[in-house]
Amino acid sequence: MKDLLSYIVTNLVTKPEAITIDEQKDNGNINLTLTVDPADMGLIIGKGGQTIRSIRKLLTVRAIAENVRVNLQLTEPSQEIATSSDKSDSSQ
Repeated sequence: MKDLLSYIVTNLVTKPEAITIDEQKDNGNINLTLTVDPADMGLIIGKGGQTIRSIRKLLTVRAIAENVRVNLQLTEPSQEIATSSDKSDSSQ
């Protein structure tokens, strides 16, 4: 499952070296966590979320063939940086 996601995302983004995919398997469930460069987030999400929905559908088709369930979560790589800068902005 991870290889399919990697193939799809690598061909969509401008910085493929920044892609990280974490895969966790438990009891017939596969949880995938995708992190991309902040500049590529819009490309992965797509207009109205169409691209990420399509990626999830492709993963679901493969999951059905393998008789498992799949969950894909897209995370922001700079959550900690944004949080610390928000705190400094509010004190001004």
